[in-house]
Amino acid sequence: MQLRQKDILDMDSLSTVEIELILDTAAGMKEISLRPIKKVPTLRGKTVILFFYEPSTRTRTSFDIAAKRLSADSLSISAKTSSLVKGETLIDTARNLEAMNPDILVIRHSSAGVPHLLGRTMAASVINAGDGMHAHPTQTLLDLMTVKEKKGRIQGLRLAIIGDIAHSRVARSDIVGFTKMGAEVTVCAPPTMIPAGINALGASVTHRIEEAIDGADVIMMLRIQLERQKDYLFSTVREYAKYFGLNVRRLQKARDDVLIMHPGPMNRGVEIASEIADGPYSIILDQVTNGVAVRMALLYLVAGGVRHADSD
Repeated sequence: MQLRQKDILDMDSLSTVEIELILDTAAGMKEISLRPIKKVPTLRGKTVILFFYEPSTRTRTSFDIAAKRLSADSLSISAKTSSLVKGETLIDTARNLEAMNPDILVIRHSSAGVPHLLGRTMAASVINAGDGMHAHPTQTLLDLMTVKEKKGRIQGLRLAIIGDIAHSRVARSDIVGFTKMGAEVTVCAPPTMIPAGINALGASVTHRIEEAIDGADVIMMLRIQLERQKDYLFSTVREYAKYFGLNVRRLQKARDDVLIMHPGPMNRGVEIASEIADGPYSIILDQVTNGVAVRMALLYLVAGGVRHADSD
């Protein structure tokens, strides 16, 4: 079974069957990273371009490692070193890259919808590595993989997402992905950080972190994304940490087998205490490890020829 579409643009366009396919493929790919020689010839002769318009550490590096472990040729481009700084349009840049016959373009952009535009424009497969405040499907897929590894299932779990929901593409994608796979999602933030209509995605809303944590199987903490805020949506960082930060006292209200996640980068002492980030419930580094496996799976699947998965 293979994917129906050539691109990975958001969680909405993936069926539950396709999500399971990606997670199963990623589980197999993870074994490659445990070998003494971490390389297979699966994508030899394929070219992967990493085009990141925004700063990135984990996502960019894991895509680069994923491509190299599958023996693909990987090329990184940043906006600051591209012809965009000379006034070239994004579409013209894409057309010029297309003329070099790449197989896969991984794109991160500050504007929502750019990966979808390129997906319609380019014959190469396009993978969305994050577009504005819209979507981050590969992060959600690695989150799903990590939770499924630890809990054995997604169906019936309760996920609490706490933090800057309004500016978080991770929150949006996780709400769609986890609810699609049968989990119950609650989001928690100050009223100024809860976007209108978030309920339509399938999440319930609370403004009390204690209520969000109570009975949660998984807690996802998010940082305050000051770079995407035009105005401060809270009074002080100290006050935010007081009312919405995850500390040892608050964690006592959670389940005994709760999992703590964070997509990074973390602001220790603000949204999460160091004792929790480094504690026994944390699976934050497992997320990073699984990010390589998921991105290996996606590169393999979008380069895999005919894409037909059964509909759910």
